[in-house]
Amino acid sequence: MPYLTKPLFLLFCLVVTGEYRRLGHRVRRWTETVETVKHGPETTKHGPSLTKKPPDVTKNRKLKTEQLLKVDDHDFTMRPAFGGPAIPVGVDVQVESLDSISEVDMDFTMTLYLRHYWKDERLSFTSSTNKSMTFDGRLAKKIWVPDVFFVHSKRSFIHDTTTVNIMLRVFPDGHVLYSLRVTVTAACNMDFSRFPLDTQSCSLELESYAYTDEDLMLYWKSGDESLSTDDRISLSQFLIQKFHTTSRLAFYSSTGWYNRLYINFTLRRHIFFFLLQTYFPATLMVMLSWVSFWIDRRAVPARVSLGITTVLTMSTIITGVNASMPRVSYIKAVDIYLWVSFVFVFLSVLEYAAVNYLSTAQDRRERKMRDEMRERARSQSLPCTCGMSQTRTMLLDGTYSEADTNSLAGYTSGTMGPEEDMDMPRDMMTEKQPPGEHTVVHLSASSESTTTKKKGIRALNIIQNTHAIDKYSRMLFPGSYILFNIIYWCSYCIGA
Repeated sequence: MPYLTKPLFLLFCLVVTGEYRRLGHRVRRWTETVETVKHGPETTKHGPSLTKKPPDVTKNRKLKTEQLLKVDDHDFTMRPAFGGPAIPVGVDVQVESLDSISEVDMDFTMTLYLRHYWKDERLSFTSSTNKSMTFDGRLAKKIWVPDVFFVHSKRSFIHDTTTVNIMLRVFPDGHVLYSLRVTVTAACNMDFSRFPLDTQSCSLELESYAYTDEDLMLYWKSGDESLSTDDRISLSQFLIQKFHTTSRLAFYSSTGWYNRLYINFTLRRHIFFFLLQTYFPATLMVMLSWVSFWIDRRAVPARVSLGITTVLTMSTIITGVNASMPRVSYIKAVDIYLWVSFVFVFLSVLEYAAVNYLSTAQDRRERKMRDEMRERARSQSLPCTCGMSQTRTMLLDGTYSEADTNSLAGYTSGTMGPEEDMDMPRDMMTEKQPPGEHTVVHLSASSESTTTKKKGIRALNIIQNTHAIDKYSRMLFPGSYILFNIIYWCSYCIGA
């Protein structure tokens, strides 16, 4: 057994040595880890390099920002330099779009970027790089911002897609830029006396709600250059002529004087749409009413239906135009044109009424005269008819028309005495009667009565001749309407 003791002892020594080496290796790894944490990522002599976990920069920045801005150390419910001079607040605006103009509501809708510039020393901080810090709308609720509002606004809101469109930028010296994206609907006092040949001037007004000019001085930061617009802004009915800025003081009897800023713009209406939708149809209706002057006066249904159709169409055009306009108490330019056109159409209907009445009266008068002629011929005794077979008698006086005298072609002259022969016209005595048929014609046309009646007929010739009324209307109506158009367009286009 003595020879076994020596190998067992050697095996025991080997086992103890291995365990000791493993234990030493663990101690060295633990020591290297501790040194890496203390001195940073460095390469050790006896093992691989280990780096520490990167710090949470966001948390450190948040703590640093709160310390720099000192939001909790000041009372931001008061304006900067409270109790001192008025704080100047510069403003500039970038108009993104002019969305709509409403004539009925007399307002406009505009989307813009509104930016404020002021200095608040309470927000100053130390920075080695002199860089600003930018925040969203959450910080704006914790600090003082100008209380600017839109005067005469009906509706307004700050866009909130995808987040609230507010930006706050703070510089190390305490200067602050406060920007927000707003859509506002504001009133615009419009004058429609020249509509649709009008030019409208509207303005968007900005003012501090609580601070008078002694506490807050509101001004345009760069004068007229403070207002910028997008060149692509356009409207369907208007041409945007000019944007410009102004400022002045506004006084309220109960609170005092306030600085007020104005964004002024001028709009000129496009006329082409109204030419197609209003003026051309009205002109065509007036010209259509003139067609009745060339229609036979006896075609009553044709002329009446044409006149009524044009009158109703003009009424529809007038109603459609007024439906899209506010109920103003003065006359617009389009009203003048439409109502004058309506009067021309209505007068064409009255013209046919006059023609029809005079035509009926003339027919009735001629019928009455023919009846009187027959009765006078029957009731008067005829001399020198003895021995004449089939004698016909006709009495002529100066009141009969040419058609009535032409009817004598069917009558023949009879044998008369010398006295009767002298009173007969020469053309009545030239024709001889066939034997067996005689006609005695009595002429009772005294010179005085015939002359008087002929003068009366000439004086009433135009009135009684209905064809003459239509003939003169064909020239009078178009000439008057053309003259009206010349005066209308010259007065409104030249004065625009």
